[in-house]
Amino acid sequence: MMESKSAIILAAAVLAVLFAPALGQKSSPPAPAPMSLPPTPAPAPAPHYVDLAELLSVAGPFHTFLNYLEKSNVIETFQGQANNTKVGITVFVPKDSAFSALKQSTFSNLTADQLKTLLLYHALPKFYSLAEFKNLSSLNPVNTFAGSPYTLNLTDDMGSIYVQSMWSRPKIASSVYATRPVAVYALNKVLLPMQLFSKDPPLAPVPAPAPEPGASDAPGPAAGKAGGLTGGKGDSTSAARDTGAVGVASSLLLAAAAGCLILQW
Repeated sequence: MMESKSAIILAAAVLAVLFAPALGQKSSPPAPAPMSLPPTPAPAPAPHYVDLAELLSVAGPFHTFLNYLEKSNVIETFQGQANNTKVGITVFVPKDSAFSALKQSTFSNLTADQLKTLLLYHALPKFYSLAEFKNLSSLNPVNTFAGSPYTLNLTDDMGSIYVQSMWSRPKIASSVYATRPVAVYALNKVLLPMQLFSKDPPLAPVPAPAPEPGASDAPGPAAGKAGGLTGGKGDSTSAARDTGAVGVASSLLLAAAAGCLILQW
């Protein structure tokens, strides 16, 4: 009896050893599949920094406008709007010839605050491409950096963009730079608001034309005329002297002949 129990226990132990791995495999859950992570997005490129002072110094001639911007520190206001905001900036830059066309006192008589307002009047606090001006013209008047009531009217005439102030209406001559968020457009005239100029500023005097080379050496008509008159007077005087001499000689001859006749008589 004891031997039978021992045999049964031994057989059970052998079976447990044989079937334990199979039972362990069936009871263990399957290993989870490795998770795939989404790719890390590439960092957005840093916005391109636009140095307005450098741009205007090499793209000109805009030296007069740039000089005013730097002296009044308005260049810092424009620079901050250009590179530190999402809406950007649009700047209308008059050429040097636009300033020289006006009398110098037009700008020298302005106070520091008035000059600063005039410069701010030449910019819009938002980026506008040339194509966007057509829609912008329907929203006239357009606010400038100078604030209310310093506004501009923009019109699209057969593809030409005009920027109208009270005393000037220049056409955009060219696009100097137009990449969001900065747009710079060249003008042939200065924008002149009514709030700063009660009347149309006078133009600069037109310089006298330079004399042609060699013109000073050639005798002028007056000199020739004067010389001609002088020469004619001299000739007539000489002729009068000659005529007088001939008359005196004739008188002497006649007197001598008469004396001879008297003596013979």
